[in-house]
Amino acid sequence: MPLRFTKMHGLGNDFVVLDGVRERIDLTPALAARLADRRFGIGCDQVLLVEPPQLPETDFHYRIFNADGSEVEQCGNGARCFARFVRDTGLTDKAEIPVGTAAGPLLLKVQPDGQVSVDMGVPKLAPAEIPFVAERQAPHYTLDVDDGAVAIAAVSMGNPHAVLQVANIDRAPVTELGPRIECHARFPNRTNVGFVQIQDRGRVRLRVWERGTGETLACGTGACAAAVAGHLWGELDPDVAVTLPGGTLVIHWQGLGKPVQMTGPATRVFDGEIDL
Repeated sequence: MPLRFTKMHGLGNDFVVLDGVRERIDLTPALAARLADRRFGIGCDQVLLVEPPQLPETDFHYRIFNADGSEVEQCGNGARCFARFVRDTGLTDKAEIPVGTAAGPLLLKVQPDGQVSVDMGVPKLAPAEIPFVAERQAPHYTLDVDDGAVAIAAVSMGNPHAVLQVANIDRAPVTELGPRIECHARFPNRTNVGFVQIQDRGRVRLRVWERGTGETLACGTGACAAAVAGHLWGELDPDVAVTLPGGTLVIHWQGLGKPVQMTGPATRVFDGEIDL
C-alpha cells in the first residue's frame, strides 16, 4: 500500500509530514520509527501527522512522533513546517492558523516573507508541571550526573527541557552528557537537553540533544527554553537570536506569565510515496 508524504525541514530539523485529513492513516509507533529510519525508511528527526480538529476553536490537530517511535507533546520547528504544509497543500489559505496539539492549542502566523511565527504559550516552570523532581521552583538546579554535578534550568515548552550553560558550544559534551541527562531519574518523562553559550544579552548559540532522537540541527522548543532560562538567569533581554547548527530563530519573551513567540523559516523539500 503506497503512503504519500512530504519531506520538510526547519533549519535542518527534518520531518516526514503525513496528510491524515484527506486519507485515514493509522500511524503506530512502529510505523513512525520505520518511516524515520534513514537507511531503511525515508529518514527524519520526527514524523508529523496532520489530522482534523479535535477542538472547536482549532482548524487542525497534529501529532508528533520521534525517530524512535515515541509520541511527544510539542515541536517548535514542526509547528512551522505544519503551517507551511497545510497552506502548500491547499488545506487552508489562512495566514493565521489555530491548531491543536497534545500540549494544547497553538496559533501559527505565516508572515508575508514566508517565515512562520508561533505563539508557543506560557512556559511552565513549576517542577511538577515539567515534570521534574525538585522540592521548589528555582532558576538553577544541581543535577548529579555520573561522578559529577551540573547546574541546569528546567523548563517545559509543552515538552520538558534541561538547559545548561557552557563556555564554548563547539566543545560542549553534547553526545556524552546529553543522553545521561535525557534519561535522568529526576525527569520522569525523560527530557530534551540544551547546551547554550551566551554571547551577549541578545545572542546565544545552542546545541540540543532531543529526547528520543539525539542531537539535531535545530530545535524550536529548545531555542525557546534556552531563551527563557537565560532570561531567568538575568543574562538575556526579551528579544534573543538563537543560532543553532542549522540556522537562527528569533525568540521573544517578556517574562513570567507571558507567552513565548518564536519566528523562523520552514522549507518543503520534496513529495513522494513509500510502499508499505
